[in-house]
Amino acid sequence: MTTYEVMGKIGLPAPVADLAARTWDVVVVGGGHNGLTAAAYLARAGKQVLVLERRDQLGGACTLEQPFEDPRFVMSPCAYLVGLLHPLVIEELDLARRGYRTFVADPTQWTPFDDGTALFQWKDEAKTLQSIDALSPSDVDGYFAYDALFERIRETLRRGPRGDTWVGAAPDRAALEEVFGDDTEALEVVLEAPIADVVERHVKDERIRSALHVEGLIGTFAGPRDPGTAWIHAHHSLGLIGGWSYVEGGMGRVSFCLADAARDEGAVIAAGVRVAAIRPGEGVVLESGELVRAPVVVSNADPVRTTALVEGDIDESFRRRVAGWRTTSPVVKLNCALSRLPTFPSAQGDPTVFKAQVVIGCSIDDAQAACDAARRGEPAPSWCELYFQTPYDPSVAPPGHHTMSVFAQFAPYELATGTWDERRDEIADATLGVIARYAPDVADCIVERQVLGPPDVEEQIGLTGGHIFQGECLPEQMWDRRFGPRTPLPGVYLCGAATHPGGSVMAINGRNAAMAVLADQG
Repeated sequence: MTTYEVMGKIGLPAPVADLAARTWDVVVVGGGHNGLTAAAYLARAGKQVLVLERRDQLGGACTLEQPFEDPRFVMSPCAYLVGLLHPLVIEELDLARRGYRTFVADPTQWTPFDDGTALFQWKDEAKTLQSIDALSPSDVDGYFAYDALFERIRETLRRGPRGDTWVGAAPDRAALEEVFGDDTEALEVVLEAPIADVVERHVKDERIRSALHVEGLIGTFAGPRDPGTAWIHAHHSLGLIGGWSYVEGGMGRVSFCLADAARDEGAVIAAGVRVAAIRPGEGVVLESGELVRAPVVVSNADPVRTTALVEGDIDESFRRRVAGWRTTSPVVKLNCALSRLPTFPSAQGDPTVFKAQVVIGCSIDDAQAACDAARRGEPAPSWCELYFQTPYDPSVAPPGHHTMSVFAQFAPYELATGTWDERRDEIADATLGVIARYAPDVADCIVERQVLGPPDVEEQIGLTGGHIFQGECLPEQMWDRRFGPRTPLPGVYLCGAATHPGGSVMAINGRNAAMAVLADQG
């Protein structure tokens, strides 16, 4: 039976006492997609690998849930689209044979505006040109120059002189300067530019600016005028296959395919087993008291949680680095079961809009003000992205029904007034109010909803601060300033999104960690 058929709830392959009685080559702490990837590669290399997941379900933030009364609604609670999954992992672990199939989102983006107009962005440049020309003919050249800038960055970092910079050790600042050469505009985006500066330099129409700048804020506690936010858009533009896509059956299927790959290679995976401590060079201690022996521990947990598990001394500089790691999320997520799709008057009845990532935007200055308010502890969900899986994949809802996932900012982890338990529904209603400006009947379409603020993501998924990328992906925490797989703790490695090359469903982080373990063992 595949992992998908049991929705990741694989249980125990043997009694815990029997698992603890064996000596393993590697214990992987955490069954998120990167931990499962690392396990698959290590097992394929002949290592005896045990994966321990504290929840009863695999996948971490990239899993599937049935949170509503009708179990035919299947939601991907925290991860909605795949766009950065590394082609090496897809090919080497043969994910297609294991059921991995995708639907490319095209149009790529649709943004309605207050004046009743809207912007379509397509994979077909000619169709995008037509949409921009209808809004602001003088911005056509600037828009395509903007798009070309991020295309150059992708080609330089993924296919440039250094090859694919995601694979192996991260380049430092000097290496990045060398690889970009005379392209100072691109280097500025990679290292320091605010997304507002880059957008405003290229286009003048405020509607187009509002549609573009939010891509520099995804999952980031920073405003569009804050340094480094242009890199956030660049980071999410580095995919090499197709484009941002829906996964058939839901995003959790990525993790479930990786789990099947790991098990087929001989890895043993146990769900519902909590690790209480990591003993470097010795193994892990379970909450139930057993010591599981292994000379190598690969942690899929974030660095904060990993170091909190470690027994014994920790290198002081490493401890300081972990303590300074920024992991506070500004994101609230709404996952909704719908009786029907909402009505967007700007769409004029065109159902194509539901195949796009729908951006409910705001002005650059309004987004900056919302971020500043959230820094004061005031929830200000001023913009969001909407994802409708069912127009591509009706299997995730009952016949005639739909799903909608909402990724909204800014909603701080710590509220200045009240608690998330007290204000969760209020914040969710405010988010729906932002959407209702463009889809007045959205609330009427919702049968049930799941609301996840940063503390909910932290508690349910185990991500410090509720940050789905295990820490900010701003330039100050990227490249050689992100964690590598190796730690100063003997035999302890990291493989999660806090490692190079960063957050999103990539799986290359797990592969990099596995390769580091194998290299260190000769």
